[in-house]
Amino acid sequence: MLTIAIIGSGPAGYYTAEAAQKQWGDAVAIDIFDRLPVPYGLIRSGVAPDHQSIKAVARRYEAVALSDNVRFLGNVGVGSDVSIAELGQLYDAVVLATGAPHDKPLGLPGEGSANVFGSAAFVGWYNGHPQFAGLDPDLSGESAVVIGNGNVALDVARILAKTRGEFAGSDIVGHALDRLDGSRLKRITILGRRGPHQIAMTPKELGELGHLERAVPRVDAGDLPDLQADAALDPGQRKSVVHLRAFASGAASDKPVEIHFDFFAAPRAMLADEQGRVTAVEVERTRLDGSRAVGTGEIYRVPASLVVACIGYQTSPIPGVPFDEAGGRFANDEGRIAPGLYCVGWARRGPSGTIGTNRPDGFGVVEKIAGDLGAGSGKPGGKGFDRLAAERGLDVVLFHEWQKIEQAEKDRAREGAPREKFVDVGEMIAAGKA
Repeated sequence: MLTIAIIGSGPAGYYTAEAAQKQWGDAVAIDIFDRLPVPYGLIRSGVAPDHQSIKAVARRYEAVALSDNVRFLGNVGVGSDVSIAELGQLYDAVVLATGAPHDKPLGLPGEGSANVFGSAAFVGWYNGHPQFAGLDPDLSGESAVVIGNGNVALDVARILAKTRGEFAGSDIVGHALDRLDGSRLKRITILGRRGPHQIAMTPKELGELGHLERAVPRVDAGDLPDLQADAALDPGQRKSVVHLRAFASGAASDKPVEIHFDFFAAPRAMLADEQGRVTAVEVERTRLDGSRAVGTGEIYRVPASLVVACIGYQTSPIPGVPFDEAGGRFANDEGRIAPGLYCVGWARRGPSGTIGTNRPDGFGVVEKIAGDLGAGSGKPGGKGFDRLAAERGLDVVLFHEWQKIEQAEKDRAREGAPREKFVDVGEMIAAGKA
């Protein structure tokens, strides 16, 4: 029997488990670990709460989790409760599928000012991640700046701009919904270093901005290239730019909130008042040199009572595992880290690709495990971990206990919402053990 430990219960973890089942059938035993008592990683805490259709992929992972040869072991900290070396002694293969849960720093003066957040923290706040539930952003000002030209920046801008009624059917947590309902924001500026042809925004997400109840998107027509240049774009990018052109030609609107796309704009510093609260972002106008943005020396300021930086993520280092600081991921050779130790998903390649990208990634690393290990070495696997967990008094949460947590969240949901998430780990565990 081959034994595999997968660290992380998000898409990369479950796709790897699915691949292992297809590779070895009943001849493999798989334990999926997570530091939280709840599974699904960024499906739960990263995908926008008003994108429930995307979150539905969790049902596929549930089918894998309910298999006889797969276990979910929640509330276990790898690196704190158990080390990688210990797991390596217990399992034939250890696969790190921890994702990239931390914000890449801006590296700019003033980024530590009050009311400046990274997107992992801010998205975690409105998605109910226990680590960020107490973030407490101040939305009493009139101007927000969102830094970045990808879909996460669009998500943040859209969430900031929506009315309470527009969150019907979403699983945004109550504390965030109440705070957003009292927002006084009137202008949301999306800063991007390069131009409309270089965005990483998909047509669906851009199109959503054109249908908001109280907000209207704006683009400066002067930032758009000649129409003929759009022909060189791939079809998806071209559709995205069509939306930007529509935003540039939009008619006057009496909607109280405006979402401005400020292209060719590189943030240089966060400016703060005497109390240390952010008041503006200092920006340098840029131009394109090929596909690279270079500064022009023209400096201006964008008012900002709130700043959310959506510039990328990085993986958390784990003691004893080689780490690529520049790439923000584990040091690896196509998924191999060391004998018996592998990585997959964002932990392997950095924060790139979609949820679906993790499926071929998982199958690829399983092929490597099969080539390296064959049928396994007879290590104790889950039985060995259970003994270790009992010795250390670990309060492990199993999948049937997660199902109790999930049902409790559904039972406490506001009208029309699929769930009201627990944001406290202790409350999660209590619900699971009830």
